[in-house]
Amino acid sequence: MSQVSIVIPTLNEAASLERTLRQLTLLNPPAKEVIVVDGGSEDETIAIAKQFQPFHKALTIQILSCKQRGRSIQMNYGASSATGDILCFLHADTSVPDDLIAIIEQTLAKPTVACGGFISLMVGSQTTRWGISLHNYLKTYYAPLLFKPHLFFKGLRLLFGDQVIFCRRIDFWDCSGFDEALPIMEDGDLCLKLVQKGRICQVNRIVQSSDRRVAKWGSLKATAIYLYIGILWGIGVDANYLKQFYQDIR
Repeated sequence: MSQVSIVIPTLNEAASLERTLRQLTLLNPPAKEVIVVDGGSEDETIAIAKQFQPFHKALTIQILSCKQRGRSIQMNYGASSATGDILCFLHADTSVPDDLIAIIEQTLAKPTVACGGFISLMVGSQTTRWGISLHNYLKTYYAPLLFKPHLFFKGLRLLFGDQVIFCRRIDFWDCSGFDEALPIMEDGDLCLKLVQKGRICQVNRIVQSSDRRVAKWGSLKATAIYLYIGILWGIGVDANYLKQFYQDIR
C-alpha cells in the first residue's frame, strides 16, 4: 500500500481544485491520503473538496481548516495530520501524471535522495509557456550553482512549489518543516535544509501548472519578476520584503 500523503494548501481555488482532485482519484497506485488545508476560502473551494470525500473508495480525503492563512503554515498543518511515510506538497492548480505515487516511491527508494520534484510545464487554456517553463527548469540547476556552489556539488537543486515537492516525513520534521515566517520562497528554503539529508532530485517527468500569473503579468514582466526575486533571495534579501513583488493571483 502507498505511504504517500498528498498535502494541498488552498485559498479561493474553486476554479482549479475540482480538476486536481479528479486527477488524484485516478492515481495508480493511489495515494494513502489527500489532505486539503484551507486558509479561509470565500468561494466554493471547501464545497468542491467535500464533493470528493466519498468519491473514491481507495482514496481518503481530509479537509482541514487552518486558523492562520499562509502557504507554509497551511502545509505544515497538513503535514502534522499526515500518516504516510512520504509527504507530497501539491498546488491546487497543478496537474500530475497518474503514476505520480510510483514515481515518488521509486525516487525516494534511493537512500541518497532526500527530496524530489518534477519538471513544471506552465500551461493555459490556449497556450503553453515554453520559454518560461524552460527558464524554470534551468533555474533548478543554475540558481544553486551560482549562489550555493558548495552545496550544488553536494546535490542541492532548488525546487519550487509548482514542481510538486516530495520528501520523507521524518526528514521533513527533522528539518522543522517549512519556515512559517516566510511568505514566499519557503520551498527553496526547505531544499536548503533537506540537502543536509541527501540529494535533491528533479525527476525527468512533467507536471502542468496554471499560467494564471504569467497571463496576468505578461511573459516579459513575469520573467523579470522571477529573476529579480530569485537574485535578491539568493544574495540574502528577506523574503518578507520580496513578497510585495509576488502578490497572490487567482
